[in-house]
Amino acid sequence: MGCCQSKNANVITSPDHPSVQYKPESAVTEDQVEQENDVPCFKRFALRELYDATNGFSDKCIVPGGGMKALNLVYGGMLEGSVLVAIKRLSKLTWPDAQQFVDQATAVGKLRSKRLVNLLGYCVEGGERLLVAEYMPYGTLSKHLFHWNRQEIPWEMRVRVAYYIAQALDYCNVQNQKIYHDLSASRILFDEDGDPRLSTFGLIKNSRDGTSYSANLTYAPPDFEFSETGSIIPESVIYHYGNVLIELVSGKHIPPKHAIDIIMEKNAMLLMDSSLEGRFENEDATKLFNLASKCLQSNPEDRPDTKYLVSAAAPLQKMEEISSHYLMGLPKNPLLLPSMRSPLRKACFRMDHA
Repeated sequence: MGCCQSKNANVITSPDHPSVQYKPESAVTEDQVEQENDVPCFKRFALRELYDATNGFSDKCIVPGGGMKALNLVYGGMLEGSVLVAIKRLSKLTWPDAQQFVDQATAVGKLRSKRLVNLLGYCVEGGERLLVAEYMPYGTLSKHLFHWNRQEIPWEMRVRVAYYIAQALDYCNVQNQKIYHDLSASRILFDEDGDPRLSTFGLIKNSRDGTSYSANLTYAPPDFEFSETGSIIPESVIYHYGNVLIELVSGKHIPPKHAIDIIMEKNAMLLMDSSLEGRFENEDATKLFNLASKCLQSNPEDRPDTKYLVSAAAPLQKMEEISSHYLMGLPKNPLLLPSMRSPLRKACFRMDHA
């Protein structure tokens, strides 16, 4: 796995706890999705560095839709060298145990995949708990699917989203990161090539008083499927993936609790987004609908695993030679925003990094 390695990159420290040794994973196997070599290694950031990157955590840098609650804010920032990043600012109330926060961030920081919005680092100073991830210039699937005002997402791109996110979940599963919290269209973002990626913020669960819990129970499946320890079970992640598939088919936001009813009441053709009329093969739409149905089974044990998701979505890829940015109607190279340190260019950039 490639990353820009530094001499001391394997030592991660926090002022609140002893040093934590970080050992990069060995190279992934051929059947996994490996990240290109230009992703920086996971590191600890100084609070001052992130403060400067966001113009003092300016309200103007808060990402719309990226978590507007007081304890869960996401900022757009620019590091030294004009590196654009997404910075998630959490509260010490959410993470009173600095050791646990760093341990979880470090585990997720080992992941490097071109199907993920890779986690670049963390910061723990005083009451501050921050996560730093790659910058995705083209926003979320939610934005493009539900709020588009220029071009709807074509069928070929929708099945590509289904495939790439299945690959992301399978990669996480192989790396023993099986629990993804609040999987939804707002957790899927588009990179500079227009390719969909899964946010790594959803891999880090909040913790308070020793109890782990999902940050947003709105996305919990029926009956709130949790293990005996209070964690969401892996099968619930599959349920949420199925809900995303229904949204891809319909072009509508569907609360997860209603997804089963919709599957039972309608077939694929009745559910299809009207903007796609005449632009897809009925057989392919039925296959994606059937995959969603398997994922939304009421009995968690009846849902497929991540490898099945990949194998089921792969045959639907009929236009792999066409780039995502072309399918999405996006410019190949997004304009990089000028340094926020320029006195004439102080406006922070906007993006969606839920």
